[in-house]
Amino acid sequence: MSLPELPKTTNRRELRKALVRLRLEMHRQEIRHESAQMLAPLSRLRAVGDSLHSGLGIKHAPLWGIGAVVVLGFLTGKGTRSGSLSRMIRVGTSLLPLLKLVMQGAAHKR
Repeated sequence: MSLPELPKTTNRRELRKALVRLRLEMHRQEIRHESAQMLAPLSRLRAVGDSLHSGLGIKHAPLWGIGAVVVLGFLTGKGTRSGSLSRMIRVGTSLLPLLKLVMQGAAHKR
């Protein structure tokens, strides 16, 4: 972001060129500033997500989110023909990969 150098001559043409360069640089800086202001909420949201992810030590957070949605779907869903036993069997079989992942993570920590 260095400013263009001003010409040493008093030639009007060179002075106009320098003025145009200064205006262009000013517009570039304005665009950078405005775009940084527009993207500030997004960068803050990313920073919060990263700090939450690293601060709580939750690994595979998207998998946990999907698992929670699946559990809530099975527990609150309306099963017309299925009883509670078959519902619990479906929950267990659908969460089996997630449980394996948790068990592997617990084994790696030891």
